[in-house]
Amino acid sequence: MRKIPHRMAQEDGLAPNHFLQLAAVDFNGVYAVHLAAKEERLKMTRLALSLLSGPFFAAIALASAKVVDPQSLTRWQDVPWYLFALVIAFGVLSVLPFLRLIEAVNAHARTARAINNFRLLYSTKLGDELDWTPNLPVDPRFPETYAPLAWPGINVMVLATVNSTYLTVGVTGLSGQEPNLLLLMTGILLVALVHYGVYYVRCNVSRRRRLPRNPYRITNMEG
Repeated sequence: MRKIPHRMAQEDGLAPNHFLQLAAVDFNGVYAVHLAAKEERLKMTRLALSLLSGPFFAAIALASAKVVDPQSLTRWQDVPWYLFALVIAFGVLSVLPFLRLIEAVNAHARTARAINNFRLLYSTKLGDELDWTPNLPVDPRFPETYAPLAWPGINVMVLATVNSTYLTVGVTGLSGQEPNLLLLMTGILLVALVHYGVYYVRCNVSRRRRLPRNPYRITNMEG
């Protein structure tokens, strides 16, 4: 952080601790936002993994209760239809944490951008007069909600791929079709593209929306 000229600070009646408070509140806000985002992503990932493990627990319970023959679970044709139905059901349920992950990424990224917008505003106002700027990023476009190669985006897309696998395998087995690698891969790809379309629209296209009403003509710093 740059030093504040003592003479200029005295002329405006501003002490260095005022700027230190701004930077401290700013940094604590950004830290809290990213910490909350990480915690929510962990919760949704755990929920998704719990849902995706449901068919396995059901198969183990049925085999332990001797409702199904364990040997039948090793052959596609002998797997009971209700196990494929369970795979579809839990695949559909795991779409909920997928959607919640997208909304969590959106909400926290927008909050972080709002803090960056505030930082850009006060650093612009104070930088010209007092030659003082915070040693923090001032790009109001960071972080991007649509970032498929960042860890939140990778988390979302991996979950989308697993959901697509569950849904494709469940529908294929429930319809009584023979397992075909090309058919399964095509189905997984198509369902994953639907998931990706939801992620792309929600995180990228919907961001280009009309600005809210601004009756006080406050300067918009966000690019």
